[in-house]
Amino acid sequence: MSTTSSTTSSSASSSTAFSPSSVPRLVIAAPASGSGKTTVATGLMAAFAERGSAVSPHKVGPDYIDPGYHTLATGRPGRNLDAWLCGPELIAPLFLHGARGCELAVVEGAMGLYDGAAGAGELASTAQVAKLLRAPVVLVVDASSQSRSVAALVHGFVSWDPEVWIGGVILNKVASDRHEALLREALESTGVPVLGALRRSARIDTPSRHLGLVPVAERRAEAVEAVAAMAARVREGCDLEALLALARSAGPLSDAPWEPPVAPAETRAVVAVAGGAAFTFSYAEHTELLAAAGAEVVPFDPLRDEQLPEGVGGLVIGGGFPEVYAAELSANEPLRKAVAELARSGAPVAAECAGLLYLCRELEGRPMCGVLDARARMGERLTLGYRDAVAVGDSALAPAGARMRAHEFHRTVVAPGAGAAPAWGVRGPERRVEGFVQQGVHASYLHTHWAAAPGVAHRFVERCRTS
Repeated sequence: MSTTSSTTSSSASSSTAFSPSSVPRLVIAAPASGSGKTTVATGLMAAFAERGSAVSPHKVGPDYIDPGYHTLATGRPGRNLDAWLCGPELIAPLFLHGARGCELAVVEGAMGLYDGAAGAGELASTAQVAKLLRAPVVLVVDASSQSRSVAALVHGFVSWDPEVWIGGVILNKVASDRHEALLREALESTGVPVLGALRRSARIDTPSRHLGLVPVAERRAEAVEAVAAMAARVREGCDLEALLALARSAGPLSDAPWEPPVAPAETRAVVAVAGGAAFTFSYAEHTELLAAAGAEVVPFDPLRDEQLPEGVGGLVIGGGFPEVYAAELSANEPLRKAVAELARSGAPVAAECAGLLYLCRELEGRPMCGVLDARARMGERLTLGYRDAVAVGDSALAPAGARMRAHEFHRTVVAPGAGAAPAWGVRGPERRVEGFVQQGVHASYLHTHWAAAPGVAHRFVERCRTS
């Protein structure tokens, strides 16, 4: 007997303007990956947005794909909250920056509630982010193949860290009314309210590949349908009013919202930022930092545009799935030549992961831009994890010796040739050098979050003006 919330409730749409520090907020977490966090979080965002609420979407960790679905659900940029990349001290300010003008914020967790950076305790875990945001946690539990044992599971998560406030449970993959009744009866002893129950039979088409869900930009029509289905499941199975009441009980935050530092400039530099289906991985703050540093940010699509934007002074080519679009990227020879010519001129080019592959001589045997004397191909295993990096030499992004936190996530391998210095020295048990610095080009597998080091954007834009 699933709880269904009425969309005609007087509190369904609120015109109340909240300050960012007091905006109602929920963290959607789970005991483990695969429990249904994305379905519940995205469905909640969409359900409340449909009711007329301004919803601020957030994702714990370095994930680029889930925020695309969050953006589709809310109409606002999905933003990441990563305590490894940005430091715990920036979590609340970045949250408050994104939550301006909103009536509700929903934060989707990562992995299991207490899972964080390997060997670093709670650092970068969903639990840590929830504590930093003074936000109640809603635990999404995969209830398949269990009944009374669900109470022991929830009790364990509630008691593990008394500073983490688990304010409710949503049961996922519930088999029947009888199954739901048994689960609810068992959970009464924990004192944690059941705020929803989603049936196992309902299916949502969210296809995935080797790095997770397929990005919204690659399947927009299907993604719209998937988000609508998530919203319908949440509306039918969850008590939206109880969830909103829980969100409103979050404690106020004393931090000031993050602001990209502004650098006054007499002239603006044109910075072209790659987008489209092949280059979907980027943090919203990066373009904000570039603009504040004096850049005119102009998007371009390497799959469709045959020329770079007029007057371009530098390129930013982020992550994505160029291996899926290798044939199309290779076929756009005019743009490949334009990118190579710009790089040869010494203009700054910042390339991360997919951008690195695009700058190589070839990808899976297909010609790419040829900026770097390197060849890329699909590998046999996934390379994944947080990294602690130091700049090997001066580049368009950082001076020699600068330290950056980073994240690596790819299944390709690059075989380097000659003519470029490494970009980063990666610290840790397996010390190595990584990436390429060549004239104005900085290309690497490492994803970085520039909000943690805003000088990166200023340095890059200044190089764009003077190159």
